[in-house]
Amino acid sequence: MRLTESVIREMSREAAKYNAVNLGQGFPDFAAPYAVKEKAIEAIAADHNQYAITWGVKSFRDAIAEKTKRFLGLDVDPESEITVTCGSTEGMIAGMLACIDEGEEVVLFEPFYENYAPDVILSDAKPVHVPLYQTAAGDWYFERDELRAAFNERTKAIIICTPNNPTGKVFTLDEMEFIADLCKEFDALVFTDEIYEHIIYRGRRDDGQMTMATNNPKHVCMAQIDGMQERTIVVNSLSKTYSVTGWRVGYCIAPPEITNAIRKVHDFLTVGAANPLQHAGAFALSLPDKYYNALQKEYQLKRDFIVPVLQDAGFRCGAPEGAYYVMTDISGFGFENDIEFTKYMIREIGVAVVPGSSFYHDKSLGSQKVRFCFCKKDETLQAAAERLEKLKKG
Repeated sequence: MRLTESVIREMSREAAKYNAVNLGQGFPDFAAPYAVKEKAIEAIAADHNQYAITWGVKSFRDAIAEKTKRFLGLDVDPESEITVTCGSTEGMIAGMLACIDEGEEVVLFEPFYENYAPDVILSDAKPVHVPLYQTAAGDWYFERDELRAAFNERTKAIIICTPNNPTGKVFTLDEMEFIADLCKEFDALVFTDEIYEHIIYRGRRDDGQMTMATNNPKHVCMAQIDGMQERTIVVNSLSKTYSVTGWRVGYCIAPPEITNAIRKVHDFLTVGAANPLQHAGAFALSLPDKYYNALQKEYQLKRDFIVPVLQDAGFRCGAPEGAYYVMTDISGFGFENDIEFTKYMIREIGVAVVPGSSFYHDKSLGSQKVRFCFCKKDETLQAAAERLEKLKKG
């Protein structure tokens, strides 16, 4: 068995042990929207406490279809194209098990969220890694020749996460169209992780270290591209947009034939997601535009606070285009590798981060990187900033 323990969850345990500020695991330490929590309480009181339909409460599936039409312009049938899952994590593995056969290959951009490669392995397939490179300004990109070389007659799918964890990259329309053309040419599927779709930033502060972005990035879903809806599995959840990572309510959107297979796998993996929380989710997905605008603005402020703090402390990094992570270069600190540096950060500086190597198949590529997350209260980020001052004195 080639699976290992989650490094991200391990860092949270280490943070608790040493009373470190946890900028490792990507969960908010602030409250979820009160109105959303209230709907969950009401659903429990209304006795929505037994098994729901395996593939999801109808009102929630209807809300998913309506939100998909509202933000992506896509028509989705809630009866035949949506499966509610126990978080996007289950959505991804259920989709992979439903679609991937033994011996097939799945393309992954590297660095990648740590669950993706195990999902491929659990599906008896082979991960094929394509590196993302970083410019001097901190932007991430892939070499098109390298991506094309990763595709062949055994390629069954590619996994995309945009906005990306851990890099913060937002894939451009041009990049997505290039990937789409490869998938059509090689008859491959796309698994697209969309959980950060509403966390995208507008430019970069011009303060001498952070330069203004030429264009404001925009979220593009692969299913929006001509000819791709029928070969795309969209994976999403309530976790990040509504700050309810512990609810474990997600969903897959896919063509009917694929959805039929996903539902069968999902049934035997988990039976179903929490019934009352799906009722609350139906309300959450109907929130007005002002909610999403406020979410974006709040995270913009957090990003624009933490990135200069990290740069001033000696980390080399750019400003992420989306999501709520900063992947940083630690080579200026003189540590042998990211594991030793992470231990030092937790035990001596009092700030928990995630070792960069945990996001790479080739661990050497991440041996001088660590990831920070900034989905935290202002006072949490301020406390981290104060502790990071010690690095300048060390």
